[in-house]
Amino acid sequence: MAVHLDHVLVPARDRRAAAKQLAGLLGVPWSETGVGPFSPVLVNDGLTLDFDEWPEPIPLIHFCFRVDEADFDAILGRLRAAGIPIRSAVRGPVDHRVDTAHGGRIVHWNEPDGHQWEMLTVSYARAAT
Repeated sequence: MAVHLDHVLVPARDRRAAAKQLAGLLGVPWSETGVGPFSPVLVNDGLTLDFDEWPEPIPLIHFCFRVDEADFDAILGRLRAAGIPIRSAVRGPVDHRVDTAHGGRIVHWNEPDGHQWEMLTVSYARAAT
């Protein structure tokens, strides 16, 4: 049996605003309401991020999206157009740069609740299949 991650809860102060922002940046659909108290972001046919309102403190989570070169360019353009600070290192300072040290391109940003988002074109965690 193959195992596939189906959905993840993403804690947020304002689930609708957080879901809308991420969906807009990634260029994917979202909904103000979903099953239960969630605002889902439909990342792809197999993965949904269910934004859920949580009380303070919001636990900070790191999420990484692997995309192709064209999607990377489009998402990076939306990040820049929205004035969202980007960085080349996961915990590094905002340097407005893209990392190219791993055979692809990588960029990191945080959203209002503090979650760390990463986008890359080549996975450094596993060999290409």
